[in-house]
Amino acid sequence: MAATFMITAGLAGCGGDEGGEGEGLEDSYTVASDTSFVPFEFEEDGEYVGFDIDIINEIADRVGFDIELETTNFDGIIPGLQTGTFDIAIAGITITDERGEAVDFTSPYYKSGLRIGVPADDTTIESVDDLEGLTIATRLGSTSADYIENNIEGATANTYEQLDQAYLSVEGGGSDAVLYDAPNVEYYILTAGEDTLKTVGELLEAQNYGIAVSQGNEELVDAMNTALAEMIDDGTYAEIYSEWFGSEPEWLEELAELQVS
Repeated sequence: MAATFMITAGLAGCGGDEGGEGEGLEDSYTVASDTSFVPFEFEEDGEYVGFDIDIINEIADRVGFDIELETTNFDGIIPGLQTGTFDIAIAGITITDERGEAVDFTSPYYKSGLRIGVPADDTTIESVDDLEGLTIATRLGSTSADYIENNIEGATANTYEQLDQAYLSVEGGGSDAVLYDAPNVEYYILTAGEDTLKTVGELLEAQNYGIAVSQGNEELVDAMNTALAEMIDDGTYAEIYSEWFGSEPEWLEELAELQVS
């Protein structure tokens, strides 16, 4: 795992006296995130911004705790929660049974899936079936890497700690395709990869993202779930989503039904 460094989000939770002490919560929690999952979390002009950053800031504000934000590589997030280095993590983390044995999750806050990206001039890859036996770039420790290993016969997963390295691998000819979470693949192709990559095939593996919490913090999970459900109900979630993705999510009602408050 690459060395981590700390920044402080500078939140003054507006929950005030409603905050954690009376409910078994702390005044401050260490929140881990990655910095290469655009537009969920990334560095811009020396600050960390993105959809995930806005979501966790809003939740912390409503629950009433401050954030100490630490950045690390994605594959170090779950181990960091297990060892107590981090209390909370938000980084486009897919909720899986395996991860659920190591950490606790909030209710889902985003619905996603996997998307294939290939060179813009490629005419041979049109679906996941065409990836058999090829080299596929993805992120180290991700569900995409697991999907390649378990579902694509003869394929080799080129895994990278930083997601932009996966895209560069395809653009440079080191990999035949990239397979990763749909919103990130689509965003990259709309921006930096506009002239070099394209998406192909159908959305794979419907997934839900959750905010991960170190085990043994049931009160914190419950409080965050309540805040998230309120954000969806009062329109705040849709406003944050629209800011980063250009429109409200078509699956918002479905997401609302998944909330536990």
